[in-house]
Amino acid sequence: MGPDDFDYDLPASAIAQEPLADRSAARLLDATGPSVVHRTVRDLPSLLGPGDILVLNNTRVLPARLRLRRPTGGTAEVLLLHPVDDHRAQQPDLQQPAHLRQDGHLWEALVRPSRRLPDGVVLTPDGPDVEGLVGLAVEVGVDLGEGRRHVRIRTGDGDLEAALDRYGEMPLPPYLTTVLADPERYQTVFSDRPASAAAPTAGLHLTEDVLERCRSAGARVEHLELVVGLDTFRPVTVGDFDDHRMHHERYQVAPEVIEACLAARRNGGRVVATGTTTVRALESAARFGPAGSTDLFIRPPFEFQMVDALMTNFHLPRSTLLVMLEAFAGTRWRDLYRGALDDGYRFLSFGDAMLVARTATDPQRETDR
Repeated sequence: MGPDDFDYDLPASAIAQEPLADRSAARLLDATGPSVVHRTVRDLPSLLGPGDILVLNNTRVLPARLRLRRPTGGTAEVLLLHPVDDHRAQQPDLQQPAHLRQDGHLWEALVRPSRRLPDGVVLTPDGPDVEGLVGLAVEVGVDLGEGRRHVRIRTGDGDLEAALDRYGEMPLPPYLTTVLADPERYQTVFSDRPASAAAPTAGLHLTEDVLERCRSAGARVEHLELVVGLDTFRPVTVGDFDDHRMHHERYQVAPEVIEACLAARRNGGRVVATGTTTVRALESAARFGPAGSTDLFIRPPFEFQMVDALMTNFHLPRSTLLVMLEAFAGTRWRDLYRGALDDGYRFLSFGDAMLVARTATDPQRETDR
């Protein structure tokens, strides 16, 4: 099984280039029953009830794309992916400008042009900062392959978040070609800690009103965090998924959320995951514990231990997200995608959504029900 098995024709006209004015007006292809029903996200509360748990990934997107200059005057781009433990990285400390703090922040990043940047080169924004000092410097370190490098980020006052707010850009996917007028539209309304290189896009459709009506319907709404990283941007380049390596993403699921999900399933309720990142976090927590770093590749056949239904956007061809969808809902996703394209659904990050039930069965789940 390889990426060719998950290919389909996605016309450029089907890719949503901007979000709808009303988040919850996005269409929702309801495939939880024997036949497809065309709804909107506003209808989600009517599909939930007492005993169900709606789980959200509340990670927030960092303005993690930095457009910088090399000492020679050439340009470079750095996309921060996740922080790295200095001891685990085993990277020697690099020579640094005297006016910058001596500690800095070590991150893994996508760097362009990676091959033309030697270890130790320092990248800075265009122009001087206040009082003539550079407020941000990015020192390029170890080459990790596939355009990834360790970088050490130093700021004038050590406040990385403030520096990114000043110099960084929202890391929109490459298929979005229009300028986003309001960067908050690439954040969920429930986003919390800035950490991710991409948004958990299924959650972009949800509003406080929709979530409150889900609670009023008797459903419980819970949060977790999975820091969205490199695999959102990285195409599958191998011919066989046995050779594909998923990169690690950090996750944290509170033990009480895990227990609530397991109890809901034991009592006949459903765990409804909002987005593939939520599925990955929950299934990782079931296998590896409530917090850690996961490289779990969910592909057929896969025994789901936590999730019963999935609300998700329509994904890129040949992506690992489609592989997860087939593991979850079976091969019917192909007919659902064809129908969605014929019906004018909007695809990818700012597009519409679908709600699917898990088709794979496990004996314990059937016994519990």
